[in-house]
Amino acid sequence: MAKYTLLKTEGRAKRAQFETVHGTVQTPVFMNVGTCAAIKGAVSTLDLSGIGTQIELSNTYHLHVRPGDEIVKKMGGIRKFMNWDKPVLTDSGGFQVFSLAGLRKIKEEGVTFHSHVDGRVIFMGPEESMRIQSNLASTIAMAFDECPPSLAERSYIENSVARTTRWLERCKKEMARLNSLEDTINRQQLLFGINQGGTLTDVRIEHAKRITEMELDGYAVGGLAVGETHEEMYRVLDEVVPYLPADKPVYLMGVGTPANILEAVERGVDFFDCVYPTRNGRHGHAYTNHGKINLLNAKYETDDRPIEEGCGCPACRNHSRAYIRHLLKAGEMLGMRLMVLHNLYFYNTMMTEIRDAIDNGCFASYKKTKLEGLEAKEN
Repeated sequence: MAKYTLLKTEGRAKRAQFETVHGTVQTPVFMNVGTCAAIKGAVSTLDLSGIGTQIELSNTYHLHVRPGDEIVKKMGGIRKFMNWDKPVLTDSGGFQVFSLAGLRKIKEEGVTFHSHVDGRVIFMGPEESMRIQSNLASTIAMAFDECPPSLAERSYIENSVARTTRWLERCKKEMARLNSLEDTINRQQLLFGINQGGTLTDVRIEHAKRITEMELDGYAVGGLAVGETHEEMYRVLDEVVPYLPADKPVYLMGVGTPANILEAVERGVDFFDCVYPTRNGRHGHAYTNHGKINLLNAKYETDDRPIEEGCGCPACRNHSRAYIRHLLKAGEMLGMRLMVLHNLYFYNTMMTEIRDAIDNGCFASYKKTKLEGLEAKEN
């Protein structure tokens, strides 16, 4: 079904390609986050193609709440629904077990939520998550898990990870059943398992070993960037990634800043996703190769330069900092749209640069130079 081919390595950094039924993804890759089958900031799938997006990520829980996964299935699956001809990864709803802690109750069968939209009761367990994702017909489905708080008590984390392992077994069984049904839209849907364990090295490693035995299509490291320091996150990756299969993609969930991505690539990670570029863009913050800038600052009021000289994104090719700042200050949606397009273009371009650097055996020097630029002060 899927084929992961390792093309080049530099230290533990990997350059690979991942062939799926919906197209081939060159890794390392950043997945542009379209929570509700849309990138926040009025960015269309046609825009995504134009800024070098390879794979889009959507949220199982949110699409289940609205418009409803049955409706998406009737519309031909998420890719047809949103007019996107490349791969899509759907998360499992598991992160909402963490983020909506005040609205849910966890049991062995699954999790009972109160919808954040209208308060109605929603039950989601491994089977329900797989059925929703099958209706969405994404390329890659994530296993249903609990993301425990990284600084929770050891006993809580151990019990949570054990339950996540049992849930993964149920996910695998249910996906096999769903992929055998005649009316399933994507009968080659892939399943990625998720490594959990907070910052506890022994729990993380043991869980990595256990889920590796299940021979899944890919593996994620979850439960990071949820309260621990960057140094703790890097330590966990140093210790855990070597215990995940070298011949399968590794996905670091919800991470992160450009610096986080560079550090994680160096530690063997293939896939990334994060809301930072879109969220920060909507609030006036732009990523550049010479540090992050806040266009809401008064000093850009008459700045006729693009956000970044030499950038090929639609915003920088056509508009000045002064104009985009005006749009943001006036509350015009176009301002948010241009900022989001710039930031996603910056992330996607950085991933291309990373792949080229590994191809050419110069990732270490590229990383050093890139980090120096990213840490520069606002200009």
